[in-house]
Amino acid sequence: MKKLLVGSFAVVMMGMLNLCAYADDPVVGAGKKVTLDYTLTVDNKEMETSVGKTPLTYVVGSRSIIPGLEAQLNGMHLNEEKVVKVAPKDAYGDVDQKAFKEFPKTSLPKGIDLKVGMVLQATAPDGSKFPTLISEIKTDTVVLNFNHPLAGKELTFKVKILKIENAPAAPAGAPAS
Repeated sequence: MKKLLVGSFAVVMMGMLNLCAYADDPVVGAGKKVTLDYTLTVDNKEMETSVGKTPLTYVVGSRSIIPGLEAQLNGMHLNEEKVVKVAPKDAYGDVDQKAFKEFPKTSLPKGIDLKVGMVLQATAPDGSKFPTLISEIKTDTVVLNFNHPLAGKELTFKVKILKIENAPAAPAGAPAS
């Protein structure tokens, strides 16, 4: 009987240790603040990386990263690595033909040697700045592409979860995300 009790006690303790280990294995999901390293590749070309620099930190559900990436990070564990492919519709959208606008060359800053593919900084009516791409140069006009530079592109992220912690509580009266 004593052997049975000792054996049962050992099995119960092992189970409790497994539960404790599982409880200490946080998962990316609602209510979490996540820190990760990433490398973004587009068309087999590395565009950006946080590796060896400052990692990316975001709060799940805060809409601070593209939805297709956030959805595929959910459920990941600490130190887990993964390659994530994000379709254009879940990133910066498809190329919108309505976002191509023609402007007279005289409306652009003087002294610029215009070239197709050149990125110019545009100013919105509210004063915010954003990039626009020269897509065509005509005799008296220039066609500018106001789509996001990554619109229509599949994005590939290599990610590694570095830290998962509880997100700080929103201040009283703040809208829920």
